[in-house]
Amino acid sequence: MVRVDGKGNTGALVQVRSLDKTYQRGSQEVHVLRGLNLDVERGEFVAFMGPSGSGKTTLLNLLGGLDLPSRGSITVDGDEITHLSGPKLAAWRARHVGFVFQMYNLLPVLTAFQNVELPLLLTRLGKADRRRHVEIALDLVGLSDRLDHYPRQLSGGQEQRVSIARAVVADPTFLLCDEPTGDLDRKSAGEVMALLERLSAEFGKTILMVTHDPRAAERAGTVLHLEKGELVEGQGGS
Repeated sequence: MVRVDGKGNTGALVQVRSLDKTYQRGSQEVHVLRGLNLDVERGEFVAFMGPSGSGKTTLLNLLGGLDLPSRGSITVDGDEITHLSGPKLAAWRARHVGFVFQMYNLLPVLTAFQNVELPLLLTRLGKADRRRHVEIALDLVGLSDRLDHYPRQLSGGQEQRVSIARAVVADPTFLLCDEPTGDLDRKSAGEVMALLERLSAEFGKTILMVTHDPRAAERAGTVLHLEKGELVEGQGGS
């Protein structure tokens, strides 16, 4: 069960406490997040909504260790990541976080197979094991017949499914999705959301997603709204 009051189960997969994020713009302090609390249990699918500038992507970056808070703490699977150093934080991120971006972030000079394999190059897996993991991930997203294709040879929906395969190939603790349907037509967006929904329902993946799309948000189990840097619980999805 997702909670935003800071009184949730201490065994929650993700625990955020009194999280503040402030940026300095000249002589002015801009408060993006204010005293935010959040508990997310393992296997939950949470969508964050809110107007531009409400702090959605900032929150996602903090949860993924891409940025550090001004105050407060973030604990993921028992690891308090808030004060980790750069190399330790990078190692934690590689092990625990799978990222899915709006613009896919695939390398155009690499095939689908090679793009998905990239996170595994940071592990100790041998070539044969890496290939097995990549083939399983691409089969999961329905692209086992496209492993030798380059991004330019794929549709937008297929590119996003490759990025999802890349995100899950190392079996991360959770997925962070930033507007995963933002650059897709309605049909492709529906296919991507069905895939994310399946990853949560069938494979128990914990997914935290930022979206402006109400149709995407309603596929999540819980919808949270960010308003002026604070979280407000919304209606559950499917």
